[in-house]
Amino acid sequence: MNQKFHSSKYLFLVAIFLLNISFLRGQSFDDLHTTSNKAKKSFKKGTANLQKGKLEEAKEDLLAAIKVDGNFIEAYQVLGETYEYLRDKESAKAQYYKVIKLDPKFFPNTFFALGKLELDIGNYKKAKDNFIGYTKSSGKSVTMDEDSHFNIEICDFAIEAIKSPVPFDPLNMGENINTEHAEYLPAITADEQIFIFTKRLPIDNSMYNFQEDFYVSFKRDGEWSSARSLGPPINTKRNEGAQCISPDGQYIFFTACNRNDGMGKCDLYVSRLEGTNWSKPANLERPINTGKWESQPCISSDGGTIYYSSNRRGSFGNNTEDIWMCQLNETGEWNIPVNLGSKINSKKSEQSPFIHPDNQTLYFSSNGHVGMGGFDLYVSRRQSDGEWGDPENLGYPINTHGKENSLIVNLDGTYAYFASNGLEGFGSMDIFSFELHEKARPQTVTYVKGNVFDSKSHKKLFATFEFIDLSTGEKVIESTSSQFTGDFLVCLPANKNYALNVSKNGYLFFSESYFLKEEAQHDPILMNVPLNPIEVGGKVVLKNIFFETGSADLKPESKGELNKLVSFLKKNQKLKVEIGGHTDNVGNVEDNELLSEYRAYAVLEYLFEKKINPARLLAKGYGETQPIATNDTSKGRAKNRRTEFKIVEK
Repeated sequence: MNQKFHSSKYLFLVAIFLLNISFLRGQSFDDLHTTSNKAKKSFKKGTANLQKGKLEEAKEDLLAAIKVDGNFIEAYQVLGETYEYLRDKESAKAQYYKVIKLDPKFFPNTFFALGKLELDIGNYKKAKDNFIGYTKSSGKSVTMDEDSHFNIEICDFAIEAIKSPVPFDPLNMGENINTEHAEYLPAITADEQIFIFTKRLPIDNSMYNFQEDFYVSFKRDGEWSSARSLGPPINTKRNEGAQCISPDGQYIFFTACNRNDGMGKCDLYVSRLEGTNWSKPANLERPINTGKWESQPCISSDGGTIYYSSNRRGSFGNNTEDIWMCQLNETGEWNIPVNLGSKINSKKSEQSPFIHPDNQTLYFSSNGHVGMGGFDLYVSRRQSDGEWGDPENLGYPINTHGKENSLIVNLDGTYAYFASNGLEGFGSMDIFSFELHEKARPQTVTYVKGNVFDSKSHKKLFATFEFIDLSTGEKVIESTSSQFTGDFLVCLPANKNYALNVSKNGYLFFSESYFLKEEAQHDPILMNVPLNPIEVGGKVVLKNIFFETGSADLKPESKGELNKLVSFLKKNQKLKVEIGGHTDNVGNVEDNELLSEYRAYAVLEYLFEKKINPARLLAKGYGETQPIATNDTSKGRAKNRRTEFKIVEK
């Protein structure tokens, strides 16, 4: 959340103040490098004003001291630090370089301060020279020496990265999203129809007090609508930010700070879409939230894992943020959060995690990995053993010497969205999109979107979805349709073949299959799911039962669907069903009838093995006598080769 943004100036000043103290404490006013009492008097007055926070007065006093004695090295040093307070980096550098010129051994920290200032504006060659100067000086600290070596690596990386820029052509999202105010932290649904972001507005026209709220825009005829406030109960008079929206648009996870029900300074909350209104946000509580800082959540596409940034106990740095993950268990409760480990997290800060809907590709921001300086964007990919791979810098000019964070990537991995104040825009910070270069893209993902309803009454239904990996028989995704609208959206990595089952108590389940692994194109799958009430004569085509060619031997890929049928029969103990086998019209009529009967009995044998009462089961082979599609095409014949079950007694 942007609470850190508000406090950045304060943290900067604290860091510089400590640098001032380290110099001033080491000096005696009796040992100053000037013989002029007038210069000494102005210097003493200036340092006193500096420690009182009277920056302009301190600057004038120190300039007066230098005017009297142009070689007054202490005055140049403290004047440089005063300019840093005033955020005048160029003037600060000028004073520090005068210190180095007068005596490079005077104060080693001057080299370090110069290195940071040059790095902050992307002068990598000069920055490197100054950091090297610090490492060669005497009286250096261990911590600053380590930082200097790290920053030298950054300079070397950046110099080479600039020589080999990655494709990058950012496009401002336009006046319906961006305004003269700051817009940042974008989030988007999987179908790219809903866009939510954080907007920072001044309170009572103040330059220092701001209100952060969520705004939402909808895509209409390929264009984004004029963004409007998400409104209560999510937006309040306090600040809300650092949000993510679930791929189906049904849940929003976000950060809120200093609330009455909070556990620490900033906590994670969740709200659910109920029809057209959002529910009252609920604190995610322990074990996700602690007395520390939790922020910037991102929910996985299956809803089972949340990633977020926190400085909770167990982080690698000293009160710096790491990326953590927390998974839902079988009872619907959150497990103990797990740190993502040393490949992702460093001794410095990692923020704004974004797990792509492929559930294999993680984007995040860090100032603890070698990059261009400041916060850079990185990508890490989940390895075959479940561990995360080494982070890869997204490259220049996506990353610069400034602060880059809060990147999100659309479903097919072609476009990314981020906020920047360094590009031409409408105000202080705008949201941009850009085509993501090939090397940084995630796996291909598509989605299944539609509506579940009663086939007779057309009433919208709350139903359960299960996607099963046909190669393993394991359930890989479980989701539900909206209990208010029946709508659903489920993301599917395109490198697998899936069985889909949709079920609800009192209804026959729905079966479908998707062979995405073999397809070259992966357009979104739009479908409606009419569920049939359990009635005598009701049928279900079991689209995920497969046989060897010309045989009644069940393929292993059939296991998931067969187990779904077993579960259905055990849940509905009074039902008596017929398993029907069907073929196309290729071959001899008698042979087809016999093959269909053998296949029906093969299914019956599996049900017997699973302890389904044989008295509840019938089998019949229909051969080619009941086609449901034309036999003139290969697709039609494939539909006719099928296994069904029919309710014969209730």
